[in-house]
Amino acid sequence: MRRVSRIAVAGVATAALAVTVSACGSSSSSSSSSSGDKNLGLALAYDVGGKGDQSFNDAATAGLEKADKEFGYKSAAVEPQDGESDADKVQRLETLAKKGYNPVIGVGFAYAPAVKEVAAKYPKTTFGIVDDETIKADNVADLVFHEEQASYLAGVAAAKATKTNTVGFIGGVDVPLIHKFGAGFKQGVEDTKKGVTVKEQYLTETAQEGGFSSPDKGENAANGQIDAGADVVYAAAGLSGQGVIKAANEHKVWAIGVDSDQYKQDALAKYKDSILTSAMKNVEGAVYDLAKSVHDGKPETGVVRGSLENGGVSLSHSNPAFESNAAIQDAVKKAEEAIKSGSITVKTS
Repeated sequence: MRRVSRIAVAGVATAALAVTVSACGSSSSSSSSSSGDKNLGLALAYDVGGKGDQSFNDAATAGLEKADKEFGYKSAAVEPQDGESDADKVQRLETLAKKGYNPVIGVGFAYAPAVKEVAAKYPKTTFGIVDDETIKADNVADLVFHEEQASYLAGVAAAKATKTNTVGFIGGVDVPLIHKFGAGFKQGVEDTKKGVTVKEQYLTETAQEGGFSSPDKGENAANGQIDAGADVVYAAAGLSGQGVIKAANEHKVWAIGVDSDQYKQDALAKYKDSILTSAMKNVEGAVYDLAKSVHDGKPETGVVRGSLENGGVSLSHSNPAFESNAAIQDAVKKAEEAIKSGSITVKTS
């Protein structure tokens, strides 16, 4: 069933932003807005999976909510449509910029063409894009991360936790960004324990096929890997990862979450004892920091990259079973120090 685009507004709902995104979106180069010089706050345009994915999009939402609380904003967050085009994304971003939101952030690399086009039309608005660094513009911040570093630590934990000497990686979509997660994880496993088999699977070739938004696909893939002997499964698959966690729980094996601390997510509470740890990237912090920079009159621009060194990526410690496992903790700590010092360079493909 086709999901209808909806607006989730943090704070009070506003009918004024019932983004009907009509076909008559502005194509002028003006940076003016219907709100004059008043900044309405920050606006997020969600990636596939939308709000409630307990992962990537929800991390961005947490950053928005923090900015709202601190700066008194009533920010906007807009859901994607199934099967939408770049033109749809352009229309969405134009509408938000025109209304006076600043910054306007595309959550996900799929927004790159739209952000590039709209940023050129609204030079006084700051735009952000998460997980893409191809846009070179004076008013665009490319919010990117060393996902491979956190994934390496996840691989170290998986190698220490496995009893079958078989672990799994499930990527949502077969694209370079997700390859970074898989490459880091595999290297972490192999550097930690020789002879461990890493099973690797990508759910779809394109995001339009549902690789980031289909828990059933994640569950089926995880069941297959578990049936083949995997007792730790790491998923970098957005909403689809919920299915991986569910399957791990049902089979009483470990899952490793991604992007957010999935052990703490309410929607995953009944599975949390099966979530060993999560390879996190601080999308929340990146979104908040960009909003703060605009609020302070010194907008971030250019490439802003999160790493283990600056806290932009990390491994969660919420599960007591993970935190109290001395062997895992020692191995993870040593690996983290080695990455920070440069004695370990993590592969990205």
